[in-house]
Amino acid sequence: MTITVEPAPAEERFTSLPLRAEQEPDGKRPITLRLSASDLLYRSTARTGGMIVLALMAMVGIFLGYRGVQALRVAGFSFLTTSAWEPDSGKFGIAAVMTGTLLIGLVAITVAVPLSVGTALYISEYAPRQLKRTLVGMVDLMAAVPSVVYGLWGAYLFQDQAVYLARFLAAHLGWIPLFAVKGNDPTDPLSPLAIFTSSTFIAGTVVGMMITPVACSVMREVFTQAPAGEREGAFALGATRWGMIRSVVLPFGKGGIIGGSMLGLGRALGETIAVAMIISPVFAIQPHILQNGANSVSALIALRNGDASTMGISALMAAGLALFLMTLVVNFIASSIIARSRSGASSDA
Repeated sequence: MTITVEPAPAEERFTSLPLRAEQEPDGKRPITLRLSASDLLYRSTARTGGMIVLALMAMVGIFLGYRGVQALRVAGFSFLTTSAWEPDSGKFGIAAVMTGTLLIGLVAITVAVPLSVGTALYISEYAPRQLKRTLVGMVDLMAAVPSVVYGLWGAYLFQDQAVYLARFLAAHLGWIPLFAVKGNDPTDPLSPLAIFTSSTFIAGTVVGMMITPVACSVMREVFTQAPAGEREGAFALGATRWGMIRSVVLPFGKGGIIGGSMLGLGRALGETIAVAMIISPVFAIQPHILQNGANSVSALIALRNGDASTMGISALMAAGLALFLMTLVVNFIASSIIARSRSGASSDA
């Protein structure tokens, strides 16, 4: 006797199964994330730390604005366009000192970025393993040197040698307004060197040496995180070491280069002691970086704070507020650029 079992229709087979999709139309099962006590503690600590930093920044800005509002009411919009600094007579502004601050920062970044990139690439890509740890320690140690030491070095050793480089640049690039020097005769080998001392160029170069270790540390960390798969793929395709660096490491580390440069620029804009020890303060817009005379907001505050009147203190606070806002803008721009870069991304290889 043969028993034949006919299969049930497809509709009955599927409807007889308990489908999760009937309870959830999209067919996806919800995932509930339960954080442990350590995760909650870590998240709360990180969030609290971030809120404290933001609160401190806001308090600094409010304090500077509160102390500087008296001077801002007196000066008005001319505070941004006036070069003279005579708070007691009501004639003062930051046009000269802000221009000097930006020029010193420009010179510092021009000096620091090539040195930082080259040093970071050598440590991460070329240095022998036994030497790499020593070089990393030396760079980090340079970042910890006090700024007054750099100022002494710049004022009493570097400046005497840099004036010859400044005269060379003025003789060959003097046709560019930035490198022009009033009173300099390139054809006269006995022309005085005093017109090249205490200049924006010398102060910016010293500050550039100061910020190089900071920028180098950031760039080195990013370069070492370049994806190993892409490195090996470049070598497998026949690339040289420099070809691999140019096609893999540098594009990957673009955000680190920008971040390190902007971090160094933030320190350069606010550097005080080293700049104050080198420059010869002038309260006039000085666009010639090789010529004697320069100024910056931070040096102005350091040099004038001790003997300033009530109005003078308020004016210095207003100048500090302008510097504070400028550094915030620079850092926000750098953060937006870094966020769009690929640094820190993982490799698909």
